[in-house]
Amino acid sequence: MTSFYTSLSGLRNAETDLGTVAHNIANAETTGFKKSSVEFADIVSNGSSGDPRFTQGIGSTVSSINQDFSLGAVEQTGRSLDIAIDGDGFFATRNAESGDVQFTRNGNFNLDENGNLEDFLGKRLQIFPSDGAGGFDTANRTDAVIPTTNAAGSELAGVTFEVSGALTASYADGSTDTIGRVALATFVTPNGLRAVGNTQWQSTGVSGAPNYGFPGIGQFGDIRSGALERSNVNLAEEMVGLITAQRNFQANAKAIDTASQLSQTIINLRT
Repeated sequence: MTSFYTSLSGLRNAETDLGTVAHNIANAETTGFKKSSVEFADIVSNGSSGDPRFTQGIGSTVSSINQDFSLGAVEQTGRSLDIAIDGDGFFATRNAESGDVQFTRNGNFNLDENGNLEDFLGKRLQIFPSDGAGGFDTANRTDAVIPTTNAAGSELAGVTFEVSGALTASYADGSTDTIGRVALATFVTPNGLRAVGNTQWQSTGVSGAPNYGFPGIGQFGDIRSGALERSNVNLAEEMVGLITAQRNFQANAKAIDTASQLSQTIINLRT
């Protein structure tokens, strides 16, 4: 009976929906996390040569799992190396060993002993370096490296980010040095980015190549210093989605149970 397989597809889809909602809830407090939602499509049994008046549905399938890149709540931390993006851009970070560049909305950065500005995975923030004449070299992105001492031998006293993304180092003798400007990336189709875990994404053929630019311009967004972007998961919405997915699972299980009873009745009649 096709009803078994039809309901089985519904069970599988409900399980996928439950797993997606559970993943969202589990990351409700993950900095820079973006929630996902499942989209379904129906399956029909007839081809193009069949009579459309007798087309029978034979279940459903998962058509896509979409990521929602809407802005999460921006929370002040007061820490100078915490930065958030108020816009559509992504931070670009580079793996120093492989050279691979990934993208994130998690702006929790730290300085290592050599002055490299890194995320918690050790990937280095990408910037447009200063050209020494008051501008920035947009043709060459580079790792953000803060000299631990200036030319006069004074030690590093602090690091600050401006709204424009300018990265400035201050030293014990009162001098300052503009190291560069944060390089933000945008994509034609951000939903096509491949999630690789740890709130990191990779570009794909679907997302398109990254378009790099300055904070404060167009869709790239402004930099908020001393702040982090929280997860955009709404727990109330997810709980409703969890209940809906559970009811969907129960309904499909009930349909299988009903089909089983009908089959048993037919078998009993034949015997």
